[in-house]
Amino acid sequence: MNAGGWKPGTPVSSNNEGEYPTVTGNRALKLEERLIFELGTRETCGVDLPEPKADAPNRLGKFARQQLIDLPGLSEPETVRHYTRLSRQNYAIDLGLFPLGSCTMKHNPRLNEKVARMPGFADVHPLQPVDTIKGALGVIDELSHWLIELTGMSAVAMSPKAGAHGELCGILCIRAALEARGDARKVVLVPESAHGTNPATAAFAGYEVEDIPADKDGRVDLEALKARLGPDVAGVMITNPNTCGLFERDMKAISDAVHAAGGLVYCDGANFNAIMGRVRPGDLGVDAMHINLHKTFSTPHGGGGPGSGPVVLSEALAPYAPLPFIVKDGETGEIHLVEEENVGDEFPGSFGRMTAFHGQMGMFTRALTYILSHGADGLRQASGDAVLNANYILRSLDDVLDAPFGEAGHCMHEALFSDNGFADGMSTLDVAKGLIDEGFHPMTMYFPLVVHGAMLVEPTETESKATLDQFVMAMRSLAERAKAGDETLKTAPHHAPRARLDEAQAARKPVLAWQGSVEG
Repeated sequence: MNAGGWKPGTPVSSNNEGEYPTVTGNRALKLEERLIFELGTRETCGVDLPEPKADAPNRLGKFARQQLIDLPGLSEPETVRHYTRLSRQNYAIDLGLFPLGSCTMKHNPRLNEKVARMPGFADVHPLQPVDTIKGALGVIDELSHWLIELTGMSAVAMSPKAGAHGELCGILCIRAALEARGDARKVVLVPESAHGTNPATAAFAGYEVEDIPADKDGRVDLEALKARLGPDVAGVMITNPNTCGLFERDMKAISDAVHAAGGLVYCDGANFNAIMGRVRPGDLGVDAMHINLHKTFSTPHGGGGPGSGPVVLSEALAPYAPLPFIVKDGETGEIHLVEEENVGDEFPGSFGRMTAFHGQMGMFTRALTYILSHGADGLRQASGDAVLNANYILRSLDDVLDAPFGEAGHCMHEALFSDNGFADGMSTLDVAKGLIDEGFHPMTMYFPLVVHGAMLVEPTETESKATLDQFVMAMRSLAERAKAGDETLKTAPHHAPRARLDEAQAARKPVLAWQGSVEG
């Protein structure tokens, strides 16, 4: 069976280069894989089924299918092999270092997975009666306790599904608090060193967004911030540690200035992994901060289901937390789930519900397992090792790559480099594509925007020195090639299943449906 114009003897791999091309497109165990529609036809079925009798009763009525199902017919082994071969083209944290800055792609301990799959946790359903999920509510309550303890805050909203959802929760709490005191402020200040979702969140919540510049060391310009504060400023959204991989040393002064001006402070907690067990944001004057459980507490990114972005709140914002939330009776220890129908007069300030159900149980279970298995000393060591690994990469590469803030002191959890010093025509993208040939997922590119040609590397605490040394060796080689103007980098990757794509065209004009034809 031939498909899509492919003929025997014609390599189909766009990267089947080298002295010995193959007629299949396969290169040893690196198998070429065509689209599933090129493997099977719409007219066949992968299972032998008897033809229905002409006079067989139609029990589907008007719902009976009127045309072909329009899916390729494959046998079970063909189907299994297709998706297994595709899976081998994926890169994952279980295969190697995943150095994406701002993403904290750490190893997921298998203990977490085992506990999340225990009966009762894995099978809990959001529509179960509340009196049948007391154990699940107990897990959420205990996780809430430790998140509050780790951050030095007063309350936590557990229902937000991920980081940006948590940001929205925090900003809506701030808006509810301001409205409760009759204060119609319209502006949110966002430093240049904040995460890119911060201004989008503020705008989505109905605020005007104004930038605050960074100083020469890559941190918030405190004086510029103070100069902009006024009666129209609702608050500030700040990322700490920031996207330059630096701790905002003036955080307490920033909070004090914002509070003195009548505003509130939101902290983006996506980088909490760098300070966990060492710094409590509540002690720095933060009013709201989301925590990415799938980053800091190692629950899977994507593959394990939705993310989770609980939002810890200061005493000033605790009364405005979204529904539903959990309340424990101080005398009996009984846990209650507070929802719209039983909110009562004791919780009048909540701005309402953000999502249909309470949260993502699998993420809660994994995160609590991570916290309890590490303990206070283990969590503190994890953040310390994350910072140590990032500084090791920074100092191992700063003689061959420009580190724009390297001279300002040590970095935190991620090391930032720029394309300064590359030969004309060479770019950050070329280095990133070269990394694929070396067997590594590329780092975060062109972010943060305050650095030209940025390369943001976050190794996390779970990588060994041997792994980091191999990555450093690859990066040093690629840096030297970029500085020397090695033209082979312009066409990298050469060893991946696909050659370099026109990514701008792919983003602007994606082909989302199969439009080919299948030959029998």
